[in-house]
Amino acid sequence: MSRAQLTSTVEQNSAGAAAPFVAGKNKIINGDFSIWQRGTSISITSTNQYSADRFLHGYDGTGATRTVTQQTFTPNTAGNPTNAISGGYNRYMQIAQSVAGSGGSYNLIEQRIEGAILAGQTVTFSFWAKAASSLTLPQVDMEYDIAGNNYFFGVIASSVSVGTSWAKYSYTFTMPTYSGLSPNGTGDWVGLRIWMPVNTTFTFSTWGWQLEAGSVATPFTTASGTLQGELALCQRYYQIGTMDVRTASSGSSTSYVSSIRIQSMRTTPTPAFTAAATASNGISGTPTITMTDPQTLRQAFVATSGGAADTYYVRAFELAAEL
Repeated sequence: MSRAQLTSTVEQNSAGAAAPFVAGKNKIINGDFSIWQRGTSISITSTNQYSADRFLHGYDGTGATRTVTQQTFTPNTAGNPTNAISGGYNRYMQIAQSVAGSGGSYNLIEQRIEGAILAGQTVTFSFWAKAASSLTLPQVDMEYDIAGNNYFFGVIASSVSVGTSWAKYSYTFTMPTYSGLSPNGTGDWVGLRIWMPVNTTFTFSTWGWQLEAGSVATPFTTASGTLQGELALCQRYYQIGTMDVRTASSGSSTSYVSSIRIQSMRTTPTPAFTAAATASNGISGTPTITMTDPQTLRQAFVATSGGAADTYYVRAFELAAEL
């Protein structure tokens, strides 16, 4: 079903020649771990929890302590895989399981790529990795979800040995044809997963995830080619921000509404507040926030006291439309 190979020693040590950006080549968003809207140090306390944008963590068992952090490469140092790329950001992901759990059978990091992509084509999945001490990854595999039905594609590689220096790993295989299924175009996805040890401690670092058509792992480029473009791609699935609702200058009304346009999202999510409202001029009330479509955010409140001219509520929000 699959063919796997570790890239040449030259490419492991140098990141290969700088590659021109090819639109749409890399199907993985934020593969250089440049965007972290949820924060740059995150404790993983529930399965299917996100850390860096577009990357989720799955596990079972109990008692483990897992922390995912954004780390920074030292520019132009030997073995730094970002030496030869352009348009990216010199960050990577580190996953530290400092306390071993018990009773677990899986522990993984995954990106779910939207759509029933690359059906029946030869593709190559590549990534860079290192560990604090020699580490064996149980497997690299893929799953997919079509029209709400989850399927396990299979193991792409097993018992992957990761050393203490950055190295590039690449695996070539044939994508499923999705035969007999009915992709609906709204919630379909393909998930690439790297498994890590379960009931032990480890520190694992990774960078440069790339899924591309063809049988060769070409030098890494981001999905968009720019940092701003990568943020916009991430915001299709998750956004944070603040908005305010302000009284009329006369202060004569007690009902106030405001709306803003945001980066269009995959679906229309249910907004959530992430902090208490900040109010001015002593007003009180309960602000509400809604979305009428994937691009419009609306906030309203009825002032139960106060409501003098130029009073306002400010609220922080988050919007999730993940796969």
